[in-house]
Amino acid sequence: MSELIMANIIVLSLIALAAALILYYTAQKFKTAGNPLADEIMPLLPQANCGACGKAGCQDFANACAHADEQSFARLYCPVGGAKVMNEIAARIGLATPEHEPTVAVLHCNGTCENAPDKVEYIGLQSCRLANRAFVGKTGCPNGCLRLGDCVRNCPFNAIEMDPQTGLPKVNPDKCTSCGACVRICPRGLYEIRPRGKNGVMVYVACSNKQKGAVARKNCKAACIGCMKCAKICPEICVDENLSRIPPSVSAELFGAELAAGCPTGAIIYTGNKGDNNE
Repeated sequence: MSELIMANIIVLSLIALAAALILYYTAQKFKTAGNPLADEIMPLLPQANCGACGKAGCQDFANACAHADEQSFARLYCPVGGAKVMNEIAARIGLATPEHEPTVAVLHCNGTCENAPDKVEYIGLQSCRLANRAFVGKTGCPNGCLRLGDCVRNCPFNAIEMDPQTGLPKVNPDKCTSCGACVRICPRGLYEIRPRGKNGVMVYVACSNKQKGAVARKNCKAACIGCMKCAKICPEICVDENLSRIPPSVSAELFGAELAAGCPTGAIIYTGNKGDNNE
């Protein structure tokens, strides 16, 4: 019996050795030569590997920069590192730094505990994605924030926290790198990466409810009711499926205060000079 066990061990060892040799040979045969310039760029990057740049991690981004010409480099941008990192990369590869407007994540929901009180009690795992499959939500809004914090737990830069007063997640614009983790994790698509605007001044609709006005208001006092008043103030705004959307191209400095004041439900958020996208 012991001889049989020993024989099996020897056979398995030989198989493992053969597999290792095959893998080593394959790796050597298909190995690609490293790019010295990419190796120089790599330490300049934040090593977040978040994919916000559209590449498969920092190494892929470094390779793209190393092979870029002036035109293709202008399309590359690291949201996490920002202008500082891009300036360092541009200096290293001898190209002009492309200009990119700073951006920040905003939440298209203002269903606070006051605006949208709970109608039912949720008993289950504290996960927005799981809860979204199970029911419409505690407030009754089919498009509103579920307030269970998936975005908070998945933000790699601790830029989002749950506000105990409102019950909603709150983005810290000074920490947000626009990596898009919140956009990808939210099952209701409530986050958007928007231009931060001059001095942090932004204007946007903090609602995603497409129900008709009366129904939407039953679930949330701050719901957009598709009244068209904002569209009359600024022609660039369109109302579709009972929901207004303010394009990033709309000047917050010119129209922001008027749009916020003219919204009868308070669905439009104007950050003024605060730069806080949840106030």
